[in-house]
Parts: sequence; C-alpha cells; structure tokens
Amino acid sequence: MRAFQQLRYWWPRPQFSVFLLVLWLLLMNTLSPAQILTGAFLGWLIPFSIQQFWPERPQLRKAWRLLPYLVNLLWDILKSNVMVAWLIMRSPARLQPAFIRYPVTLTNEFALTILASTISLTPGTVSTGLSPDHKTLLIHALHVVDEDALIRHIQTRYEQPLKEILG
Repeated sequence: MRAFQQLRYWWPRPQFSVFLLVLWLLLMNTLSPAQILTGAFLGWLIPFSIQQFWPERPQLRKAWRLLPYLVNLLWDILKSNVMVAWLIMRSPARLQPAFIRYPVTLTNEFALTILASTISLTPGTVSTGLSPDHKTLLIHALHVVDEDALIRHIQTRYEQPLKEILG
C-alpha cells in the first residue's frame, strides 16, 4: 500500500499524463523520439507540479467510451476546419455569427472543463463564459443557422458521452 501511495505522489494523474503526451504529439505533428520524450516529461511534470490545486481526482466510469469520444471530436474538428474554410472563402458577408446560451447539465467540474475545451477546440466555436451557478455556458459560433440544432449537437456528441465517461 505504501508503494502505491508513493507511486501516486510521484505520478499523481496517469490518465492526464497520457492525455498531455497525446496532445503534445498532436500539436507537434510528429512522432520523433525527442518530441515523445518532451511530451512524456511534460505529461509527468504538469500534473506533478499542480497536484495540490486539484481537490478531487476525476474518476473514469466508462473509460472505453473515451476512444469513441476522441474519434468523434477529431472527426468534428476535421469537418469544422473544412466548413470554416468554405464559409470564409465563399462569402464572409453571409456569415451569421451568434452567441448561444448553452444549458449545461453536467455537475462534475472536470467534465464541464472538458466540455468547454472541446467546444473551443472545434473550429468556428469558442466557449466564452460560464454562469456563476455553472448552469449556462456562453458559446460564440462563427455561423449559426439553427441554434437548437447546435445545442442538440453539443448535447449528443459531447455532453452525454462526458456524463457517461466522467459521471
């Protein structure tokens, strides 16, 4: 038990470390040994140095749902990149930007952070604020034709899977 506690002290959040490593490699767009080592080091250093600021450990309830979530996210990022480029090249004057008040049902703060980050990672949308009661997320979208459809898309593609993964 003591060895496990020491391991948890030196490597406090293994899943977050792996996430940071993958994120680093995606940002660097290479699998060179130097970047893998740099990403692994940062993946260890960041969680280790900020562990005192994390009041609770996120618990993965259905970890197997994480892979489809990431695949959906990557697919949505790819589609959004193409759509944003098309909209801007076609006719920027036709864009219909809007702020949307998204009703949040997540109660887990970590899941809420992941949701806001996911929205901001998708080109054409950015999370701009959270209400003090954590019930409404303000989102800016580059082009909104149907606000309800965008809300349903976020609920089904991102929020519902995050509820299953993180509770």
